[in-house]
Amino acid sequence: MHVIGVDEHAWRHTRFGDKYVTVIIDLTPVHHGTGPSRLLDTIPCRSTAVFATWTTRIDVVAMDGFTGFKTAATEELPAATVVMDPFHVVRLAGDALDQCRRRVQQQLHGHRGRSGDPICSCRRTLHTDIELLTDRHWARVNRLFDTDDHIDVEVTWATYQRLISAYRHHDRTQGKQALVTLIDSLRSGVPPALIELRKLGRTFNKRASDILAYFDHPAPRTAPPKRSTDA
Repeated sequence: MHVIGVDEHAWRHTRFGDKYVTVIIDLTPVHHGTGPSRLLDTIPCRSTAVFATWTTRIDVVAMDGFTGFKTAATEELPAATVVMDPFHVVRLAGDALDQCRRRVQQQLHGHRGRSGDPICSCRRTLHTDIELLTDRHWARVNRLFDTDDHIDVEVTWATYQRLISAYRHHDRTQGKQALVTLIDSLRSGVPPALIELRKLGRTFNKRASDILAYFDHPAPRTAPPKRSTDA
C-alpha cells in the first residue's frame, strides 16, 4: 500500500510571488510502522492542477480541507481513498471555538479580549484536551460556564472535546461511531444562534466520508496533537 499526505505551506509572506507551496509527503513508512514519513516534493503554488500532476498509483491520500486537493484526488486518483487527517479536522473545530469565543466576548463587553476578561483568560484552557485538565483548570472552566452568558462557548467547547475524544478512543470502531453521531448532531440539531457550530456542521457534513475514512485508513496521524496546558 502506498500512502501520501498533501498540505500547503505559506512559503512567502510578501505580496510578491506565490504565497503557498504544495508539500507532498510519503506516509507509507508510518502506515507500516517501519519508519518516519519522508518528503517527496515541494511544488510552488497551491492549486488543483499542482496536485493533479501526481497521478502515480496511490491507495490513500491524506489532506486538509482545501477542496482543490479533494478535486484533484477524485479526478486523477479515482481508486485512492481520500482521508481528511485528524489534525486539520480538530483545527477546524478549534477555529470554530475561537470564533465563538471572540463573538461572545464582543457581544458582552464591546471590545476584544483583555487580560481580565473571563473568556480571554480561559482561551488556552479551552483548547486543552479534557483529559489533561488539572483541578485548577477545571475550576477556571467551571467559573466561566457558571453563567448563561457563556452558553454558546460552552456548547462549542463541548463539541470540540467530543471530537478529540472520538479520535482518541481506544476502540477504533467505537471512535468512528462517536464521530458519526457527532456529525449527525451538527447536521440537524444546532440552534441558529450557534453560527460557528452550524458552519462547522456544514463542513463536516460535506466531508463526512473523508473524515470518517481515517478510522479505516489511520495513516495520516496516530492521534490528534495534544494541546499543551497553560501554566
